[in-house]
Amino acid sequence: MIDLTKNFENRIINYNKLIEYGFIKKDENFIYEKNIYDNFKVVVELSKEKQISKVIDLSTNLEYLLINVNPKGQFNAKLNEEYECVINDILNNCTYLNFFKCNQTKEVIKYIKDKYNDDLEYLWEKFPTDAIWRNKKSGKWYGLLLVIEESKLGINSKNIVEIIDLRYQKSNIENIVDNKKIFRGYHMNKNSWITIKLDGSFDIKDIYKLIDNSYELSKND
Repeated sequence: MIDLTKNFENRIINYNKLIEYGFIKKDENFIYEKNIYDNFKVVVELSKEKQISKVIDLSTNLEYLLINVNPKGQFNAKLNEEYECVINDILNNCTYLNFFKCNQTKEVIKYIKDKYNDDLEYLWEKFPTDAIWRNKKSGKWYGLLLVIEESKLGINSKNIVEIIDLRYQKSNIENIVDNKKIFRGYHMNKNSWITIKLDGSFDIKDIYKLIDNSYELSKND
């Protein structure tokens, strides 16, 4: 068996997409099989507890053990290449990146996924921890997740924090910003976006309400 834990590091599995991709659910496991190069088969098994794979030689029905070993010769090199293509395609189509560690951030990601069925989009290669949510109907952003130094919010601190940027009514920005829990939008229009630290200092239910408000604004704003 090949341990795929490192491949799935900083990624969240979308189990609905696994089914769409062709995985079969057996108890709590999702299993996918695909024939590759010259009579071999890749078997991938995913669950919350484990991510493993193996390559079967169909001529003997035994596991082929030279996968992920320094390939010597054209045959092994080609077989390893096709195996890696299968794994990478699963990663690209059935998982999404998750560099965020704070509990509130994870709660926000789950809330948006459950309510709006929206996944984070990672748009910038140079900033792999920055991501956005987009309203599928209007195409407009309604949320950003960013990892920044607190000093960028005007706080005298070099601590690294996870933040969410949300749309907010222009006419009420001054009434909600207190520069302690809610700030003018970081890296966005400061007249129509707000920023909240996801460090537990602001009640999660209030954050959910502000997310819903931002989503509504993204419909037409």
